[in-house]
Amino acid sequence: MCFRSGEEKEETVVAESSDAKRLTTPEGAAPRRRHRGEKPQTVEVGDMEPAKTATANGKNRNHPFPWLNLLVTEPFYLLHFLAFFSYFVVRSSVPQTISSDLSHLLLRREMQAILTFLVLVSVKMVKEETWEAFIADTLFYAKGFLFAVALVINYHLAFCYLLGFIVIYVVCQQPPYDGLGDSSQLTPLQLESLLTEGKTSRFWLVEFRTLCSSTWIRTSRVFPELSTIYSNKNISFGIVDIGHFPNAAETFGVSLWGQLPTYILFDNAVEVSRFPDFNSPMPTITKTECSSRR
Repeated sequence: MCFRSGEEKEETVVAESSDAKRLTTPEGAAPRRRHRGEKPQTVEVGDMEPAKTATANGKNRNHPFPWLNLLVTEPFYLLHFLAFFSYFVVRSSVPQTISSDLSHLLLRREMQAILTFLVLVSVKMVKEETWEAFIADTLFYAKGFLFAVALVINYHLAFCYLLGFIVIYVVCQQPPYDGLGDSSQLTPLQLESLLTEGKTSRFWLVEFRTLCSSTWIRTSRVFPELSTIYSNKNISFGIVDIGHFPNAAETFGVSLWGQLPTYILFDNAVEVSRFPDFNSPMPTITKTECSSRR
């Protein structure tokens, strides 16, 4: 055996396991020789966390049964499902408590209600641009027809359904679309900083919204989808929640009554357009309307 001095001795970085090899050298690369005292280059574990988080979020978005997941996790949908399902329980006991004539009348009213409901749903499916608006209208029609059919059975039953729907309206609201597209969630200070510094895009289209607005919930999908289509190096999209930052309403001249959501287009920190205009009634927000004003 021969021995070399410490100055001459070199050692090859050889990973003891496949995991260590991936951390010390790139995949497929030859092992690098280093001198004694030199620290091996490793990849920080923290650098891989965003990828893991993104993968987890992707799995949540790609739930195999998204509507079933919403039905179980969202009180709004769960309570409506229980209210509608309860009618089948009540209906199964009705023939034992009413006369045959009333039973035939109830059956005719149920068939009429179902056919009318299907026609209205078909029309709304064609006219509405977002699933949130379609679901809101569908549930509204279903509650109306359920109340009307319950009146045929018993006034007390109809009153119970009416009271239940009022309670659902008070204690929970329809969940909005939770995607952001290519838009950014901003605080008022962040928005002012981006506009004044001008280091990002020349144009900024900002949506001022509040979660308690039923109008915004119905159109909550429009802005993220527009940002995905039109976002580029010249125009960026931002979202400011007026419910969390009410002072921003006064700063940017946004009315909290009847004008939410409000869309403002900034060109180099100067407002050049807004929708809807000051003191104008809230129009119906559609993708076509927003695209034409872009």
